[in-house]
Parts: sequence; C-alpha cells; structure tokens
Amino acid sequence: MGLGTAAGAAALCGCKRKAETEVTGSELGPVPTDKMTCRRFPGLGDDNVSILGYGCMRWPTMPNPEGKGDIIDQDAVNGLVDYALAHGVNYFDTAPVYVQGKSEKATGIALKRHPRESYYIATKLSNFSNSSRENSLAMYRRSFEELQVEYIDYYLLHSLGGGGMDNFRKRFVDNGMMDFLMEERKAGRIRRLGFSFHGSQEVFDELLALHDQYHWDFVQIQLNYVDWHGSNAKGLYESLEKYQIPGIIMEPLLGGRLSKLPDHIVKRLKQQRPESSVASWAFRFACTPELILTVLSGMTYMEHLQDNIRTYSPLVPLTEEEKEFLFETGRLIKQYPTIPCNDCKYCMPCPYGIDIPAILLHYNKCVNEGNVPESSQDPKYREARRAFLVGYDRSVPKLRQASHCIGCNQCSKHCPQRINIPRQLHRIDRFVESLKQDTL
Repeated sequence: MGLGTAAGAAALCGCKRKAETEVTGSELGPVPTDKMTCRRFPGLGDDNVSILGYGCMRWPTMPNPEGKGDIIDQDAVNGLVDYALAHGVNYFDTAPVYVQGKSEKATGIALKRHPRESYYIATKLSNFSNSSRENSLAMYRRSFEELQVEYIDYYLLHSLGGGGMDNFRKRFVDNGMMDFLMEERKAGRIRRLGFSFHGSQEVFDELLALHDQYHWDFVQIQLNYVDWHGSNAKGLYESLEKYQIPGIIMEPLLGGRLSKLPDHIVKRLKQQRPESSVASWAFRFACTPELILTVLSGMTYMEHLQDNIRTYSPLVPLTEEEKEFLFETGRLIKQYPTIPCNDCKYCMPCPYGIDIPAILLHYNKCVNEGNVPESSQDPKYREARRAFLVGYDRSVPKLRQASHCIGCNQCSKHCPQRINIPRQLHRIDRFVESLKQDTL
C-alpha cells in the first residue's frame, strides 16, 4: 500500500463538530463535542475515521409488544446514533447476523436521517451456513436494502480463520464471490474490502500473503491487553505491520470482561488514574498502536458511549510504563477462572432454548464478584451461595438454564473463542446442583 512506516501512516486530527462541551454531571467529567481523534491512511484515500467505532452487535432491545421475544428499541438506537455523530463518532460496524438478523435494518434507519457523507458504514458477508453463490449474492444485496445505501464504505468477509484456508476457499473463492466483490469495489459499490479474523497465526499469514492478489484495504482483528501476550494478538498486529495494512480492532474489552473486573484489580487501575474509568485503560491500549484505524465498541447504553468519547477526545496514547503496568494487570486477571465468552451470541439460537451467553456471563460475573463459593468452610459461603443461585434464577429463566443442555454441540462450532460450550454448561450445571443440595 506504500504507507511507509507505521509512525507516518496515521495522521491524527480532531473530527470537528460544534465547538462546545456538553456537561452531563457525571463524576467522570464533561463529554467533549469537538475533540475526537481521527486517523487517515494514504491507502484509504480521504477517509478520516474516528478511532472510536460503533459496534452495532449490541443495540438496545425491548420486549416485543406481541409477546414474541425482544425487538430492537429503534428510538434508543436513533438517540445513540445522533449522540455519537454529534460527538465525532463516524464509523458504524454491523452485519446481517447481528441482533438475530435485525441490526442492519435498525442501523440503516438511524443513519438514513443524517447526510450520507457524515458517516462510514461497515458490514459483512456472513455466509456461514450457506456459502452458495446464490445465497451469498442475496445476502450482499440485502445489506444494501436494509442499510438503505447505494454504496458500502467498508465491506468484510466475516470471521475467517475457523476451518483454515479450506473454509476461505469454500465461502469466497470456489463460488466466485471474491471475483465478484473485487468487481464491486472497482464499480464503487464497495469502497474498501477486507476481512475479520478469528484463528491461528499461520492461517492469518496465509490470508495476508494473498494481498497482491486481492489487495486487502483493511483487516479486523481481536486485540486487547490480555490477549496481546496470552493469545496471538501481538503476532497478528505485527503481520499487519509487515504488509502495512490498517487494522480495525474488535473485542477491546473482551466482551465487557475488562470493564467488569475483581475489586482488587479495579483498585489497582484506580490507583494509577483515579479520574479514569476501568474500561478506558483497555480502549487506550487498543488504539495506541499507530496502524490501528478504529476500535469498535458495542455501546448499548449512553453512559458507555459517553465514557468512550471522553477516552478518545483526544486519545492519550499509553506510555511504555503504562503498557507494562497493563501487561502485569492482564497476568493477574488471567489467574481468575472466567470463561472467555464475549457475548457475541454466534452460538444462538440454541435448538433446545438454552440462553448460553446469559449462563456464561452470570458465572463470570460471580467469579469477578467473589460469589463462586468453593467450600462450606468459607466464612462467606452462605452469602456467596445465595448470591449465585438467586442471581442465576434472575438472569436465566429456568427453562433456559444449563440443566437442559443435551450436548448436541451445535453451538461450539460457531464460537469465535473456541469454547467447548457443552462442557462449560455441564460444569456450571453440576456446580448449581451442588449448591442447591447443600442446605448448610
């Protein structure tokens, strides 16, 4: 791409909006309206992308008035989008499979109310279950209809890596979709073409080696301070540096886990920066590397959006000392036996109605809060036992709890974190039953 060094690749500038500061009364301080850091890369033309990107996987929902599950709260989505745009956020990432297939439409409705040149839309070809050319083309065209656009700024091959190169060839090469998408890019209906990745370093490098053939404009990877050394995040980023391909970051908070930490970890972070939120550490880490274009956050609530805007308005990159402090923090976090669920819901729906993410997230929450009692000799056993069981029944309806898992394993193959979901559900169920039987 001829970007030169990473230091020269990223041009930082404020995404200018109305020059004022909105005061919210939050203890974290005001929310700036005109200081969002943006990045440019020569290979991406005139694109000036906010380093905070809006991940549209977790739009707010509400009960369906017809009594059939939940629906997206469109008014809430509109409000979040309006606020984001007014405060410099201009990148919105969705997919045909997000929020049970409803995210693209809700995102399109919210953004259509704003000038098209004021935002960038990213969506994906999520042809996991049916990669035929006919189905892939239909999914591609439906994205334009749902988003109500004539072009898509950033288009991704969704979740490469699982199944290796054979899966890539089956989903995108053998059916002619790569040739089709490159022609669409030439025609301007796709402005930038890339892929999101969950897999091994070896497969990642094989895909990047196709850069001369496909010219990847960008690549989306999972990166955070826990995965930097503990997984292959550092290696993935270094491979992007080799090819000088801009990176987009997903899961900077590990599905929210890096904002919901044990009390002693929170205290450790607060001692360093009392005025900053716990989550801000992870967001600063994710965008400190200079080849990162934007960091995605699935901001369901306004307070999350406001906090992230503060962090990136403007970005204060981590010092080398702060990086080492975070790496040590990551090592401490990994001592706690949480399940690496990122609440992506790719495992859903379960054919037996089990609410897999809710079960795993409740377990993780109790681990972080110290409410997973290990022994009746523990002085806090009664309190922790009650907190776990009461919280479990409140978080997960009884008919959707882990006891109903038959081990069909339809879920595990869809998990980007490679969790053996039935094994974890059965383990949690055994733990729940042991707590119920213990009447001490």
